[in-house]
Amino acid sequence: MVEIFHGSNQIVKSPKILVQGFYKDFGYGFYCTKMEKQAVRWALTKKNTHCVNVYSYSENNGLKIKKFDNMNDEWLDFIASSRNGIEHNYDIVEGPMADDTIWNYVEDYLSKNISREAFWELAKFRHPTHQIVFCTAFSLESLSFMRSYFL
Repeated sequence: MVEIFHGSNQIVKSPKILVQGFYKDFGYGFYCTKMEKQAVRWALTKKNTHCVNVYSYSENNGLKIKKFDNMNDEWLDFIASSRNGIEHNYDIVEGPMADDTIWNYVEDYLSKNISREAFWELAKFRHPTHQIVFCTAFSLESLSFMRSYFL
């Protein structure tokens, strides 16, 4: 089991798949991270209260999981597709996060303002990030709420 974190403005004991708002890196779902500091940053972007939820995660081999160990061409293409609203059929997707700066580079690449090579040159200097998104209700069964705390 691995401890993972979700930044929010509330306690989330029973996560749900939210299909609303803007398209995200790995599509719609419930986003978490292995990096507590990153979850704190996510929580601080929320209005009113800032809460970090902590879960234990047990990988289920019966789920269809896509894992990106690092930023590469396949990761870039997957994020570009997801951000453009193209759906995938994975239960869980895990890998680096395209933060706002990286997303600006992705947009420049998609608009053909920069080459793929220029994208990688710009992106290689970013700090490490991590996200794991639970895309189906079945995938949420691999999470167990442990605790939460307010900032």
